[in-house]
Amino acid sequence: MSVGAVASPADPSLPAAEVSRLLALSDPRVAFAVAGTRGKLPPGLPTVLLDSPTFLSFLHEPEDAAVVRQSDPVVVRQSDPAAVLYSSGTTGRAKAVVLTHGNLMASNVTRAPAAGETLMLAVPLFHVYGFTFCLRAASAAHTLVLPAARRRFDAAAVLGAVERFEVTRLALAPPALLAIVRAAEEDAAAPARAASLQAVRCGGAPVAADLIARFSRVFPGVSLAQGYGLTETTAGFCRAVGEEESARVGSVGRLSWGAQVKVVDPETGAALPPGVAGELWVRGPFVMKGYLGDDDSTSEILDSQGWLRTGDLCYIDQDGFVFIVDRLKELIKYKGYQVPPAELENLLQTHPDIDEAAVVPYRSDEDGGELPVAFIVRRPGSHHLQESHIKDFVAKQVAHYKRIHHVFLVDSIPKNASGKILRRDLAKLASRRISSKL
Repeated sequence: MSVGAVASPADPSLPAAEVSRLLALSDPRVAFAVAGTRGKLPPGLPTVLLDSPTFLSFLHEPEDAAVVRQSDPVVVRQSDPAAVLYSSGTTGRAKAVVLTHGNLMASNVTRAPAAGETLMLAVPLFHVYGFTFCLRAASAAHTLVLPAARRRFDAAAVLGAVERFEVTRLALAPPALLAIVRAAEEDAAAPARAASLQAVRCGGAPVAADLIARFSRVFPGVSLAQGYGLTETTAGFCRAVGEEESARVGSVGRLSWGAQVKVVDPETGAALPPGVAGELWVRGPFVMKGYLGDDDSTSEILDSQGWLRTGDLCYIDQDGFVFIVDRLKELIKYKGYQVPPAELENLLQTHPDIDEAAVVPYRSDEDGGELPVAFIVRRPGSHHLQESHIKDFVAKQVAHYKRIHHVFLVDSIPKNASGKILRRDLAKLASRRISSKL
């Protein structure tokens, strides 16, 4: 990026058709791949193989030879594009997000771990969280530990790496946090082996209060803090700093440097007072330049005054702590009520026999709107848990309009590589399964 090139990391696990769509959005001049993923790229695109002997030889090139090959300095402005990242696309097709050098600088200046840290990143590098985390580690000369790529998160392997490399800070997403906690609950010696760990940072989705409490029990000396941000905001613009802020259960912290926010009524756009939930709008030097080649979508999310509509239902308390309720687009609308799926998912995951849970809407004209339906992964040895048990468990603890109407027992919950639930896929599956019963 220092020579004016624009980096555009993509998920290597995507099928070739989806890779082609991302290539159509970013129109790259050259691609970097490995032998195992090269076949997903079109034959006409110049490609550098990162695992080829030729490329690997560059890593061991004598330093003086590398200096000789340096070209003249390139003038790069803060307003110039530095990276094109892709929005997650869990509720729609992914968009190409243009981030400038100024965006990355603003994001980097808000977070500066102390020198000599050993950081572990259990988040994909193509995700904005992982991408910016890696840049910060490089700029501050920290040691960065990256887990081996696996189709499924391996909590035992991550805890083993924490012990081996004496990791001080760990960054991950909520599903990985849950796996870490469960691994520590099942192996009482695990927390002691991870004695070097001082802090865990979690982002990507709200963390349930029950999970926070469980983490504190198994890792009593480790601070756990949530952060909040979007691809469009160059990762996080809210974060908890220190033990006191991290102890504010359910909050993603306070605003970072340079951030301005307001909570507005999604229907009228009117500003709302503290404690009242509405859509969170944000502006600051970290807000994206726009969506590449999509002026219409850019104008829908960014207004003329630089306010970015996050699409998230939030509220801010009197002390300035931000709380995320759910995605506005994911709210289930049932007979005039709005049901946050995250609330029901967090409740379901407190059940001792439930391993994972996802709640999505099913459109029912007969019932006048959308019905909450749940996909459940049972814990090993919990085959006695049935649909009626799960419905009763929820019904006893929520208002009538939040009750689960259908339960599907599945082997796994589909997620993208960043750990976010693929809700569109589940909603389609729910529709097919319910329709087949009618």
